[in-house]
Amino acid sequence: MRALQLERLDGPEGLKLVELPEPEAGDQVLIDVVAAGVSFPDLLLSRGQYQMKPALPFVPGVEVAGVVRSAPSGATVKVGQRVMAFTMLGGWADVVAAPPALTFAIPEGWSFEAAAGTVMNYHTAHFALHRRGRLKEGETVLVLGAAGGVGTASLQVARGAGARVLAVVSSEEKAEVARSAGADRAFLSSQDWVAQVKETTQGRGVDVVVDPVGGDMFDLSLKCLAPEGRLLVVGFAGGRIPEVKVNRLLLKNVDVVGVAWGGFLVQEPSISAEIAKELAVLAEKGFVEPVVGRVLPLEQAAQGLRELEARKATGKVVLRLREA
Repeated sequence: MRALQLERLDGPEGLKLVELPEPEAGDQVLIDVVAAGVSFPDLLLSRGQYQMKPALPFVPGVEVAGVVRSAPSGATVKVGQRVMAFTMLGGWADVVAAPPALTFAIPEGWSFEAAAGTVMNYHTAHFALHRRGRLKEGETVLVLGAAGGVGTASLQVARGAGARVLAVVSSEEKAEVARSAGADRAFLSSQDWVAQVKETTQGRGVDVVVDPVGGDMFDLSLKCLAPEGRLLVVGFAGGRIPEVKVNRLLLKNVDVVGVAWGGFLVQEPSISAEIAKELAVLAEKGFVEPVVGRVLPLEQAAQGLRELEARKATGKVVLRLREA
């Protein structure tokens, strides 16, 4: 089978298209991959900067969509079914083996490209907002980096929970993406968005901040929190891992909350099925509709990683491996 293999920890330049044996199914779901997501963990893995450090060479690709070739007994999916799955590794190949607990049916009417950007982003957004952020109906949520994969997922999940949703983005083009994904207001990071958030909330601030960016954006977003607000630390796409003086938390009675959906699965595997069920309801109601950005052939995955690194991507960057 074709696969994109990382042979050197040189970022996108370390990728090489190779022929590899197909994976053994074992107790996994074997999937003929139609589309695969290009995700920030893939970029970090390509530079050896992710917490998991697989031995070289390896095939990146944390999430896929495709058709089930085989499934173990007890799996909730069956042969021939259209599915989406979280794989962590191996997704940038014609065939992949995925955990049954992290393989889900694709909702009716969705494309493979939309499904390929769903499991990690939407499960992360739901886990962040509900489990870690304790979001309540009627609260106000501010999403940073709101035009990206996690950002658009967070906008939609928050809106589905009955929240008012605000967004911060880096360009007018991205502001339009955020608004179309459900943001009530979108602010540009090049302007005084903290003042704009305060004005929009009549000086109170927001109840929840979703931050997949880090760096200076984290520092500024602390100023946007209402009393008892929660700042959800999802990632560091901006590069710098921020620090916080805890007296600022004490004085405003606010929380800075870590969000690691993947790590939590190890402690509580059953949460994936619970989240999937709730996301399916939101999809049926029209709240969850993945935003697909660039669709590239497998051979151009490096370009997708470069766009993520340069923060040029909107929605989910997806690789198309075969026709359905």
